[in-house]
Amino acid sequence: MPRTSLTAGAALVSLLAFGPSTELGAGPSTGLGASGLRAQLPLEPRQDSGQGVTAAYEGWFKNADGSFSLLVGYFNRNQKQTLDIPAGPNNRIEPGGPDQGQPTHFMPRRQWGVFTVRVPADFGDRKLTWTIVANKHTTSVAMGLHPDYQVEPLRDAAEGNTPPLVRLEPGGRTFQGPPLEVARALTTATARPLTLTLWATDDGKVNSGQRATDSPITVSWSKFRGPGDVSFANPRPPVDKADGRAETRATFGAAGEYILRGQVNDVSGDGGGGFQCCWTNVHVKVTVKP
Repeated sequence: MPRTSLTAGAALVSLLAFGPSTELGAGPSTGLGASGLRAQLPLEPRQDSGQGVTAAYEGWFKNADGSFSLLVGYFNRNQKQTLDIPAGPNNRIEPGGPDQGQPTHFMPRRQWGVFTVRVPADFGDRKLTWTIVANKHTTSVAMGLHPDYQVEPLRDAAEGNTPPLVRLEPGGRTFQGPPLEVARALTTATARPLTLTLWATDDGKVNSGQRATDSPITVSWSKFRGPGDVSFANPRPPVDKADGRAETRATFGAAGEYILRGQVNDVSGDGGGGFQCCWTNVHVKVTVKP
């Protein structure tokens, strides 16, 4: 697939996501080229709070078993306001929902490829719709297998760049690219900070037009779902250049079930510069006891 198609698809989702109520079909419908779309995007929210949250359908890719994964992020159109919206009437993916593994904690600004929804091989021209109600703004975005939305999150077609490889324990299983499952389950208590450690390595390649740096890997941790606040000793821990180790601690404000998102970027940065490659997201489930 041409790189311009990937950029145009990702950019169009963001471009159309700025009204208080948005309905989006499954494929691009504009004659603008990729560069024209990107030039018009208001990439930064204009207000600190009071605005809505819009789903960002990044695209779809095929799984080894013949099924498909819909890759989805979101755009919290606030500079500073973080929102918690439980799965239900105000945060629903239908049909089949309301809960299909989407986030319930929405960080400010654009968040790329934070989760996937697996659909069967015979999904055809059906669609799922993610509806979010926030600050009295309602947005609905449709997600399907339109050919213009096929993406390649595991390998950049032009340069051969691939996402970082991530391990959550020494010598353990590697994770790469979009999150397809819970990568690890941990247990802690509200009074006991939880140590989060990952090891990340990268192929050192860059996407077209980008340059390698001395520190090609960056790590960030955030709350994805959960009943209480989560604070991180350092949400962007440094990465040891010798072994790729990055460590921080998380403290939980209430007992319950949480999912944390660990995001590992190579030099292509958030969203791969709009090309949907190359970064890795891992989901860690944490059971917090009183």
